[in-house]
Amino acid sequence: MLRLPALFTVPGDALAGAAAAGARPGPRTLLAIGSSLCLYEAGMALNDWADRAEDAVERPHRPLPSGRIRPAAALTAACGLTGAGLVLAAGAGRPALAVAAPLAATVWAYDLRLKHTFAGPAAMAAARGLDLLLGAAATGGGTRAALPSAALLGTHTLAVTAVSRRETGGGSALVPLAALVTTGALTRLVTHRRTRLPAGRRAAAAPGLPGPGPAEPPHRATGALATALGAAYAATAARPYFHAALNPSPPLTQRAVGGGIRATIPLQAALAARSGAAATSLLVAALAPVGRMVARRAGMRKVSIT
Repeated sequence: MLRLPALFTVPGDALAGAAAAGARPGPRTLLAIGSSLCLYEAGMALNDWADRAEDAVERPHRPLPSGRIRPAAALTAACGLTGAGLVLAAGAGRPALAVAAPLAATVWAYDLRLKHTFAGPAAMAAARGLDLLLGAAATGGGTRAALPSAALLGTHTLAVTAVSRRETGGGSALVPLAALVTTGALTRLVTHRRTRLPAGRRAAAAPGLPGPGPAEPPHRATGALATALGAAYAATAARPYFHAALNPSPPLTQRAVGGGIRATIPLQAALAARSGAAATSLLVAALAPVGRMVARRAGMRKVSIT
Protein backbone atom coordinates (compact mmCIF):
# COMPACT_ATOMS: atom_id res chain seq x y z
CA MET A 1 0.00 0.00 0.00
CA LEU A 2 2.79 2.43 0.85
CA ARG A 3 4.75 1.73 -2.38
CA LEU A 4 8.13 1.88 -0.68
CA PRO A 5 10.29 2.01 -3.87
CA ALA A 6 8.59 5.28 -4.85
CA LEU A 7 9.75 6.84 -1.57
CA PHE A 8 13.21 7.29 -3.06
CA THR A 9 11.78 9.96 -5.39
CA VAL A 10 10.81 12.12 -2.41
CA PRO A 11 14.05 13.33 -0.70
CA GLY A 12 15.26 14.91 -3.94
CA ASP A 13 12.41 17.41 -3.79
CA ALA A 14 13.68 19.03 -0.59
CA LEU A 15 17.32 18.77 -1.65
CA ALA A 16 16.65 20.38 -5.03
CA GLY A 17 14.66 23.07 -3.25
CA ALA A 18 17.51 23.79 -0.87
CA ALA A 19 19.91 24.01 -3.83
CA ALA A 20 17.59 26.38 -5.68
CA ALA A 21 17.40 28.59 -2.58
CA GLY A 22 21.21 28.80 -2.51
CA ALA A 23 21.51 27.08 0.87
CA ARG A 24 23.41 24.01 1.96
CA PRO A 25 21.30 21.14 3.33
CA GLY A 26 21.20 21.03 7.12
CA PRO A 27 19.08 19.76 10.02
CA ARG A 28 16.04 21.69 8.83
CA THR A 29 16.39 20.10 5.41
CA LEU A 30 16.22 16.70 7.10
CA LEU A 31 13.03 17.78 8.86
CA ALA A 32 11.61 18.86 5.51
CA ILE A 33 12.51 15.48 4.01
CA GLY A 34 10.84 13.71 6.93
CA SER A 35 7.74 15.86 6.46
CA SER A 36 7.68 15.10 2.73
CA LEU A 37 7.98 11.37 3.32
CA CYS A 38 5.11 11.39 5.82
CA LEU A 39 2.84 13.43 3.55
CA TYR A 40 3.71 11.26 0.55
CA GLU A 41 2.85 8.09 2.41
CA ALA A 42 -0.31 9.70 3.77
CA GLY A 43 -1.33 10.26 0.16
CA MET A 44 -0.62 6.62 -0.71
CA ALA A 45 -2.75 5.30 2.15
CA LEU A 46 -5.55 7.78 1.49
CA ASN A 47 -5.43 6.95 -2.23
CA ASP A 48 -6.14 3.27 -1.55
CA TRP A 49 -8.85 4.11 0.96
CA ALA A 50 -10.63 6.44 -1.48
CA ASP A 51 -10.30 3.98 -4.39
CA ARG A 52 -11.17 0.79 -2.54
CA ALA A 53 -14.40 0.20 -4.51
CA GLU A 54 -12.75 0.88 -7.87
CA ASP A 55 -9.73 -1.24 -6.96
CA ALA A 56 -12.00 -4.15 -6.04
CA VAL A 57 -12.90 -4.33 -9.74
CA GLU A 58 -9.72 -3.18 -11.52
CA ARG A 59 -6.95 -4.04 -9.03
CA PRO A 60 -8.25 -6.77 -6.68
CA HIS A 61 -4.68 -7.66 -5.67
CA ARG A 62 -4.19 -4.40 -3.80
CA PRO A 63 -4.11 -4.54 0.02
CA LEU A 64 -7.59 -3.18 0.76
CA PRO A 65 -9.73 -5.12 -1.76
CA SER A 66 -7.73 -8.29 -1.04
CA GLY A 67 -8.53 -7.94 2.66
CA ARG A 68 -4.93 -7.70 3.88
CA ILE A 69 -5.56 -4.24 5.33
CA ARG A 70 -8.82 -2.88 6.74
CA PRO A 71 -10.15 0.41 5.29
CA ALA A 72 -10.30 1.96 8.76
CA ALA A 73 -6.61 1.19 9.29
CA ALA A 74 -5.69 2.84 5.98
CA LEU A 75 -7.65 5.98 6.84
CA THR A 76 -6.14 6.11 10.32
CA ALA A 77 -2.66 5.81 8.82
CA ALA A 78 -3.40 8.64 6.39
CA CYS A 79 -4.51 10.92 9.23
CA GLY A 80 -1.58 10.02 11.47
CA LEU A 81 1.01 10.47 8.73
CA THR A 82 -0.48 13.82 7.75
CA GLY A 83 -0.24 15.03 11.34
CA ALA A 84 3.33 13.78 11.63
CA GLY A 85 4.27 15.56 8.41
CA LEU A 86 2.90 18.87 9.68
CA VAL A 87 4.66 18.48 13.03
CA LEU A 88 8.01 17.85 11.31
CA ALA A 89 7.47 20.86 9.06
CA ALA A 90 6.69 23.02 12.09
CA GLY A 91 10.00 21.89 13.58
CA ALA A 92 11.74 23.26 10.49
CA GLY A 93 10.24 26.70 11.06
CA ARG A 94 7.19 28.78 10.18
CA PRO A 95 8.11 29.21 6.50
CA ALA A 96 8.24 25.43 6.11
CA LEU A 97 4.90 24.95 7.86
CA ALA A 98 3.40 27.64 5.64
CA VAL A 99 4.25 25.45 2.64
CA ALA A 100 3.50 22.07 4.25
CA ALA A 101 -0.07 23.03 5.16
CA PRO A 102 -1.21 23.71 1.57
CA LEU A 103 0.80 20.68 0.45
CA ALA A 104 -1.16 18.46 2.84
CA ALA A 105 -4.43 20.06 1.70
CA THR A 106 -3.51 19.40 -1.93
CA VAL A 107 -2.76 15.75 -1.19
CA TRP A 108 -6.14 15.23 0.48
CA ALA A 109 -8.02 17.19 -2.18
CA TYR A 110 -6.41 15.12 -4.93
CA ASP A 111 -7.24 11.76 -3.36
CA LEU A 112 -10.76 12.59 -2.21
CA ARG A 113 -12.06 14.84 -4.97
CA LEU A 114 -9.76 15.88 -7.81
CA LYS A 115 -8.14 12.65 -8.97
CA HIS A 116 -10.89 11.66 -11.37
CA THR A 117 -11.48 15.18 -12.70
CA PHE A 118 -9.65 17.21 -15.33
CA ALA A 119 -7.84 18.99 -12.47
CA GLY A 120 -6.26 15.79 -11.19
CA PRO A 121 -2.89 15.99 -13.00
CA ALA A 122 -2.59 19.68 -12.14
CA ALA A 123 -3.20 18.93 -8.46
CA MET A 124 -0.53 16.23 -8.45
CA ALA A 125 1.87 18.62 -10.18
CA ALA A 126 1.12 21.30 -7.59
CA ALA A 127 1.84 18.83 -4.78
CA ARG A 128 5.25 17.92 -6.20
CA GLY A 129 6.12 21.57 -6.79
CA LEU A 130 5.09 22.49 -3.25
CA ASP A 131 7.24 19.66 -1.95
CA LEU A 132 10.29 21.21 -3.60
CA LEU A 133 9.35 24.61 -2.17
CA LEU A 134 9.10 22.98 1.27
CA GLY A 135 12.80 22.16 1.09
CA ALA A 136 13.61 25.71 0.03
CA ALA A 137 11.51 27.24 2.81
CA ALA A 138 12.94 24.94 5.48
CA THR A 139 16.57 25.42 4.45
CA GLY A 140 16.73 28.95 3.14
CA GLY A 141 13.66 30.55 4.69
CA GLY A 142 12.17 31.62 1.35
CA THR A 143 10.72 30.12 -1.80
CA ARG A 144 11.03 32.76 -4.51
CA ALA A 145 14.36 31.55 -5.91
CA ALA A 146 13.05 27.98 -6.06
CA LEU A 147 9.93 28.75 -8.09
CA PRO A 148 11.50 27.96 -11.52
CA SER A 149 12.74 24.57 -10.32
CA ALA A 150 9.34 23.84 -8.77
CA ALA A 151 7.65 24.69 -12.08
CA LEU A 152 9.92 22.33 -14.04
CA LEU A 153 9.43 19.47 -11.59
CA GLY A 154 5.69 20.10 -11.50
CA THR A 155 5.49 19.99 -15.30
CA HIS A 156 7.18 16.59 -15.33
CA THR A 157 4.74 15.33 -12.69
CA LEU A 158 1.82 16.67 -14.71
CA ALA A 159 2.93 14.59 -17.71
CA VAL A 160 3.44 11.40 -15.68
CA THR A 161 0.08 11.76 -13.94
CA ALA A 162 -1.75 12.34 -17.22
CA VAL A 163 -0.29 9.08 -18.57
CA SER A 164 -1.12 7.20 -15.36
CA ARG A 165 -4.83 7.94 -15.73
CA ARG A 166 -4.96 5.38 -18.55
CA GLU A 167 -2.67 2.73 -17.08
CA THR A 168 -5.44 0.16 -16.58
CA GLY A 169 -7.31 0.68 -19.86
CA GLY A 170 -4.74 2.17 -22.23
CA GLY A 171 -6.14 3.31 -25.57
CA SER A 172 -4.65 6.79 -26.05
CA ALA A 173 -1.47 7.47 -27.99
CA LEU A 174 -1.75 11.24 -27.68
CA VAL A 175 -1.13 11.37 -23.92
CA PRO A 176 2.21 9.48 -23.89
CA LEU A 177 3.20 11.39 -27.03
CA ALA A 178 2.52 14.68 -25.23
CA ALA A 179 4.54 13.38 -22.26
CA LEU A 180 7.39 12.55 -24.64
CA VAL A 181 7.36 16.08 -26.07
CA THR A 182 7.24 17.51 -22.54
CA THR A 183 10.24 15.42 -21.56
CA GLY A 184 12.19 16.79 -24.52
CA ALA A 185 11.30 20.38 -23.61
CA LEU A 186 12.26 19.90 -19.96
CA THR A 187 15.54 18.28 -20.95
CA ARG A 188 16.39 21.25 -23.12
CA LEU A 189 15.56 23.72 -20.36
CA VAL A 190 17.68 21.85 -17.82
CA THR A 191 20.67 21.15 -20.07
CA HIS A 192 20.86 24.14 -22.42
CA ARG A 193 20.15 26.98 -20.05
CA ARG A 194 23.29 28.44 -18.52
CA THR A 195 23.75 27.39 -14.91
CA ARG A 196 23.35 30.42 -12.68
CA LEU A 197 24.25 30.30 -9.01
CA PRO A 198 21.70 31.70 -6.54
CA ALA A 199 22.64 35.05 -5.02
CA GLY A 200 23.89 33.60 -1.74
CA ARG A 201 26.09 31.04 -3.46
CA ARG A 202 27.49 33.62 -5.91
CA ALA A 203 28.49 35.85 -3.02
CA ALA A 204 30.18 33.01 -1.17
CA ALA A 205 32.08 32.00 -4.29
CA ALA A 206 33.34 35.52 -5.08
CA PRO A 207 37.15 35.92 -4.88
CA GLY A 208 38.34 37.04 -1.49
CA LEU A 209 35.05 36.36 0.27
CA PRO A 210 34.83 33.50 2.77
CA GLY A 211 32.00 31.07 2.16
CA PRO A 212 30.06 28.98 4.65
CA GLY A 213 31.92 25.84 3.61
CA PRO A 214 34.09 24.31 0.89
CA ALA A 215 34.06 26.16 -2.40
CA GLU A 216 31.56 25.01 -5.03
CA PRO A 217 32.91 23.40 -8.21
CA PRO A 218 33.60 25.71 -11.15
CA HIS A 219 30.66 26.99 -13.15
CA ARG A 220 31.52 24.84 -16.16
CA ALA A 221 31.71 21.70 -14.06
CA THR A 222 28.20 22.15 -12.63
CA GLY A 223 26.92 22.97 -16.12
CA ALA A 224 28.41 19.75 -17.48
CA LEU A 225 26.93 17.81 -14.57
CA ALA A 226 23.50 19.30 -15.24
CA THR A 227 23.82 18.27 -18.88
CA ALA A 228 24.75 14.69 -17.99
CA LEU A 229 21.94 14.36 -15.47
CA GLY A 230 19.47 15.92 -17.89
CA ALA A 231 20.48 13.32 -20.46
CA ALA A 232 19.92 10.59 -17.88
CA TYR A 233 16.48 12.02 -17.20
CA ALA A 234 15.59 11.96 -20.89
CA ALA A 235 16.93 8.44 -21.35
CA THR A 236 14.88 7.15 -18.42
CA ALA A 237 11.56 8.71 -19.44
CA ALA A 238 11.60 9.01 -23.23
CA ARG A 239 11.85 5.38 -24.30
CA PRO A 240 8.83 4.04 -22.36
CA TYR A 241 6.79 7.09 -23.41
CA PHE A 242 7.71 6.40 -27.04
CA HIS A 243 6.72 2.75 -26.78
CA ALA A 244 3.39 3.67 -25.17
CA ALA A 245 2.73 6.20 -27.92
CA LEU A 246 3.30 3.50 -30.56
CA ASN A 247 1.18 0.94 -28.71
CA PRO A 248 -0.95 2.41 -25.90
CA SER A 249 -1.78 -0.96 -24.35
CA PRO A 250 -2.16 -1.22 -20.55
CA PRO A 251 1.21 -3.01 -20.04
CA LEU A 252 3.17 -0.44 -22.05
CA THR A 253 1.27 2.44 -20.47
CA GLN A 254 2.13 1.07 -17.04
CA ARG A 255 5.78 0.86 -18.07
CA ALA A 256 5.60 4.46 -19.23
CA VAL A 257 4.28 5.50 -15.82
CA GLY A 258 7.06 3.58 -14.11
CA GLY A 259 9.66 5.19 -16.34
CA GLY A 260 8.26 8.62 -15.60
CA ILE A 261 8.39 8.00 -11.86
CA ARG A 262 11.98 6.73 -12.04
CA ALA A 263 12.95 9.75 -14.15
CA THR A 264 11.98 12.06 -11.28
CA ILE A 265 15.28 11.39 -9.50
CA PRO A 266 17.67 12.35 -12.33
CA LEU A 267 15.50 15.41 -12.97
CA GLN A 268 15.79 16.47 -9.33
CA ALA A 269 19.54 15.92 -9.50
CA ALA A 270 19.79 17.96 -12.72
CA LEU A 271 17.85 20.80 -11.09
CA ALA A 272 20.26 20.79 -8.15
CA ALA A 273 23.25 20.86 -10.50
CA ARG A 274 21.59 23.65 -12.49
CA SER A 275 21.54 25.66 -9.26
CA GLY A 276 25.28 25.11 -8.79
CA ALA A 277 25.05 22.49 -6.02
CA ALA A 278 27.17 19.66 -7.42
CA ALA A 279 27.48 17.67 -4.18
CA THR A 280 23.73 17.83 -3.58
CA SER A 281 22.98 16.75 -7.15
CA LEU A 282 25.25 13.72 -6.83
CA LEU A 283 23.61 12.80 -3.53
CA VAL A 284 20.18 12.93 -5.16
CA ALA A 285 21.37 10.92 -8.18
CA ALA A 286 22.64 8.19 -5.85
CA LEU A 287 19.07 7.55 -4.71
CA ALA A 288 18.18 6.04 -8.10
CA PRO A 289 20.23 2.81 -7.89
CA VAL A 290 19.26 2.37 -4.23
CA GLY A 291 15.60 2.64 -5.15
CA ARG A 292 16.00 0.08 -7.95
CA MET A 293 17.73 -2.32 -5.57
CA VAL A 294 14.93 -2.02 -3.02
CA ALA A 295 12.31 -2.54 -5.73
CA ARG A 296 14.04 -5.70 -6.96
CA ARG A 297 14.36 -7.14 -3.47
CA ALA A 298 10.74 -6.37 -2.71
CA GLY A 299 9.63 -7.82 -6.05
CA MET A 300 7.91 -4.52 -6.94
CA ARG A 301 8.89 -3.59 -10.47
CA LYS A 302 5.66 -1.77 -11.22
CA VAL A 303 5.04 1.27 -9.06
CA SER A 304 1.98 3.39 -9.68
CA ILE A 305 1.12 6.82 -8.40
CA THR A 306 -2.66 6.30 -8.65
